[in-house]
Amino acid sequence: MRPKKQIKVMVVDDHPAFRMGVAALVETQPDMVLACETGDGREVLELYRCHKPDIVLMDLRLQGMSGVEAVIALRKEFPDAKVIVLTTYDTDEDIYRACQAGVKSYLLKDTPKEEILAAIRAVHAGQPIMPNRVADRLAQRMLREDLSPRELDVLHALVKGRSNKEIAAALGISEPTVKTHLQNLFAKLGVQDRVGAVIAAIKHGIVHLE
Repeated sequence: MRPKKQIKVMVVDDHPAFRMGVAALVETQPDMVLACETGDGREVLELYRCHKPDIVLMDLRLQGMSGVEAVIALRKEFPDAKVIVLTTYDTDEDIYRACQAGVKSYLLKDTPKEEILAAIRAVHAGQPIMPNRVADRLAQRMLREDLSPRELDVLHALVKGRSNKEIAAALGISEPTVKTHLQNLFAKLGVQDRVGAVIAAIKHGIVHLE
């Protein structure tokens, strides 16, 4: 017999099989119930409004918009929303962005199911959970200075193999300005050249190659 008060869980993941597996796991727990599910980041806010889940299990890679964008939109309207990230993205930048957006826990998809369930219960009880390996990567990221929006634009163009001239034309700035942005982002990433910047961007999860 299920208890009267159950934890209502919303599952957000763009892989149907994985989403179904997590939903089934939730439904096996006497103190939990599946509130709703989706694989589209654009549906998160509307579904949350309708179902008012206690916990949102959120992947970072979604259709429509990213998980971080969905979390930001959700917490803008519902500041008390409790979101747990459950993803394959394990880089320090992904962890940092998610935490900046206000998630209460960050779990990787290879996390044992018992630990996922324990995290749901803990976050529901108001106890944020951050596994040691995630906390370590977050600590490493905190030591690195943020890139400015323009530096990020330049870095994304750099990863696509654009020349300084092409970057300048695309962003509507001069080539000397591009060179200044490159020097700044090289310093922030701790690299010496363009190749090093591209490798660091991918390694840290600043840029994802889809």
